[in-house]
Amino acid sequence: MNARWRKALGSLMTLLFLAAYIWAATVIGAVVPTVWWAQLSYYIVVGTAWGVPLIPLIAWMNRGR
Repeated sequence: MNARWRKALGSLMTLLFLAAYIWAATVIGAVVPTVWWAQLSYYIVVGTAWGVPLIPLIAWMNRGR
């Protein structure tokens, strides 16, 4: 697969992943207790954890330039 197709497919996969991640974060966030420290902790973790699964995808997209 050439670099152009790999980047196009990776971009589409990124958008699909982020849409699913945002949906899951809002559904789970609705059941987090309304205590300020619980919500703060949840949104700190959820706000930073989305990048971890994308690291291998970005590496794959940039392989073989």
